[in-house]
Amino acid sequence: MAAQSETLVTLYRDHHAWLRGWLAGRLGCREVAADLAQDTFARLMAGRDLQGVLEPRAYLTTVAKGLMANWCRRQSLERAYLESLAALPEPSMPSAEHQALVREALHLIDAMLDSLPGDARQVFLLAQFEGIGYEEIARRLGISLSTVKRHMKRALVGCLSHVP
Repeated sequence: MAAQSETLVTLYRDHHAWLRGWLAGRLGCREVAADLAQDTFARLMAGRDLQGVLEPRAYLTTVAKGLMANWCRRQSLERAYLESLAALPEPSMPSAEHQALVREALHLIDAMLDSLPGDARQVFLLAQFEGIGYEEIARRLGISLSTVKRHMKRALVGCLSHVP
């Protein structure tokens, strides 16, 4: 464990500034880049054995790209929500507190969906958000009906694991 901590400290010392700059160049925002760089190293603290990392910048870039994609997706969700609010007439506008609760719920839903395996997520989205039946999903995806049911069960169990 001490070697793992030492490796993480070395990675941070040697590559944090570089990673922050790399992220800032892609995002155009130093503050968000700093947050995502910190999140990258936080993810490494809970991740795999770092002793075997031969190309630290490539590894850091891979982790940071995933975090950046999640951040961009969440920003997109929030923008879409805010745009739909802006289209409402003034008397229909929800309170600031209600808006904050909805944004938080959207972020939680996004995190829940992101935690699902790809096939299960796809089946879940088709069934729940597009209202497509299992047989049609099986046909569209070229999989058996029992596989659709298995993916849906996995998705529902995954969703329930996020319920407080």
